[in-house]
Amino acid sequence: MKHSHHSNARSLVILPLGLLLGLLLGLLMTRAHATPPLDHVEPPSWWVGMKERHLQLMLHGPGIAEMQASIQHPGVRLLGSQRGDSPNYLFLTLEISKKARPGQMDIVLSAKGKPLLRQPYRLQAREPGSAERRGFDSGDAIYLVVPDRFANGEPANDTLPDLGDAADRKQPGGRHGGDLRGIEQHLDYIAGMGFTQLWATPVLENRQPAHSYHGYSITDLYRVDPRLGSLDDYLRLSQRARALGVGLIQDIVPNHIGSGHWWMADLPTRDWIHPAQPYRETNHRHGTVQDPYASQADTRAFLDGWFVPTMPDLNQGQPLLARYLIQNAIWWIETAGLSGLRVDTYPYSDKRFLSDWTRAILAEYPRFSLVGEEMSDKALMVAYWLRGQQAPDGYRGSMPSMMDFPLHGRLREALIEPDGGGFGQGLGKLYEAMMDDRLYPEPDRMVLFGGNHDTNRIFSALGQDPALMRMAAAVIATTRRTPQFFYGTELLMTSPIERDDGAVRADFPGGWAGDAVNGFSGQGLSSEQAGFQDFLRHLLNWRKHSPAIHQGRLLHFNPQDGCYVYFRIAPEQTLMVVLNKNNIAKHLDSRRFAEALPAGSQGIDIISGAQQRLDELIEVPARAVLMIEIKPR
Repeated sequence: MKHSHHSNARSLVILPLGLLLGLLLGLLMTRAHATPPLDHVEPPSWWVGMKERHLQLMLHGPGIAEMQASIQHPGVRLLGSQRGDSPNYLFLTLEISKKARPGQMDIVLSAKGKPLLRQPYRLQAREPGSAERRGFDSGDAIYLVVPDRFANGEPANDTLPDLGDAADRKQPGGRHGGDLRGIEQHLDYIAGMGFTQLWATPVLENRQPAHSYHGYSITDLYRVDPRLGSLDDYLRLSQRARALGVGLIQDIVPNHIGSGHWWMADLPTRDWIHPAQPYRETNHRHGTVQDPYASQADTRAFLDGWFVPTMPDLNQGQPLLARYLIQNAIWWIETAGLSGLRVDTYPYSDKRFLSDWTRAILAEYPRFSLVGEEMSDKALMVAYWLRGQQAPDGYRGSMPSMMDFPLHGRLREALIEPDGGGFGQGLGKLYEAMMDDRLYPEPDRMVLFGGNHDTNRIFSALGQDPALMRMAAAVIATTRRTPQFFYGTELLMTSPIERDDGAVRADFPGGWAGDAVNGFSGQGLSSEQAGFQDFLRHLLNWRKHSPAIHQGRLLHFNPQDGCYVYFRIAPEQTLMVVLNKNNIAKHLDSRRFAEALPAGSQGIDIISGAQQRLDELIEVPARAVLMIEIKPR
């Protein structure tokens, strides 16, 4: 045995060095098939058959900037590579031709001509009809949820030690444990209420020590936060929602990331984010990017400052990052079967990038829907970003839709402000606000809401008045817009009037085991809550099949004596809406509305189903809204 052992040792020593290196390289190549050697490859997969043939891959791993890449796959060509400023990044540009086929593609990284790493990469086949997917429009109704606050379907994932921010329902600003499975378990409720689109605040990883429940401090742009579930959970939610006729809208944040993002420990380039030292927070002056008289200093202070200390500001003027963000959005659309994107903090990003980003998405999905957040009450500021606009500074927006913050504010004011003080007050304020539609190329695509996760609850803003709530819901659902309702609005949930995010985003009753009140089943609801929930359910389900809502033109009449009347008119159907804020019933002379209401017209109340007389005098009960479907003659 000794002699044999000694002989083996001697034979190892005399192996040629080249052969030994070959054996070691072979071992590395073999291991690479079992365990991907790179820390990150993003996007993690892609598709054949995309309109844009070029794909940028970001490779991240120790020292890979010095390596040379090669790819051998039919129909795929490596056009070039580019280093970052960090030695640990390599960016590859690929061309995926029409002849490319789905399957595994190997990326080989070599040094001095020797292959060191083999990274498998998956090219997928697209779902049939993916490019032609329909987004949302005025025929839809959107339900907004904060996943952590809606329903807890899997308590085991409430707190995960490696992510921080432990769940504690007693803390308004903490995590409460809601998740994707909780939403999935209540899709029947959402669809049954008449909603056809589901918008969830961001579901991606937020590895932050505190206050991460809202999802806007993203720390991995390709990972679902494990406290909400997995990618499979997200895909299942999307698939089941679609089966119920509900599309999925993803909340996306191209402006900033969370301070816990893995990039922050090793930035790809020095200009990937705007400087952290000295720390400078944005001045939040949205108008500087539109103001013809704004100083460059103020404009840069808005665009280049961090949103808050825990949200580093991305530099979308960096070409590699710009392409990364475009591909990230497309990856999620294709992977999750999305019907829309809601774009957070829209004006905070570089505006040339915003046009490029939007156009790239709509080039791949011409019927897709995008809606941006410009949190301003000025219609001119909101309209600036819309496609079809030519701004005085030469900027051409490309967004099909924006959140209608101006009309949102005017609606609230119109309902709580007394009438009779002159034209433009009370309901007259709502009438005048509708004239801003001349600024919007596609008013129907604008998204109108009573409240969202960044506003106080509308029921509280309206003085907890159920009658005014019915009027608000009626306008949101029947005027020339795409309506959006915040979860719990149907239950008349309340909040402080002053902004208090944790309270506004309170838990949906019934989403947690042991809840005394259950909004899903109706258990424990007050008569006012149950009544409004039923009202909204009838209204939203009716509008699903209403041509007057989907395509009808808007005709309205000056508010008089505390009453506002408008019509939605389509060839197949006319809808008459009457708001009466008075404490007494009113009788309206039908002859005033003759251009929309021919003599002898008959109608049906869409909520009660009762026949409605439309002869000379139309009776409108005190503090009520009438919605009358007029039969074609």
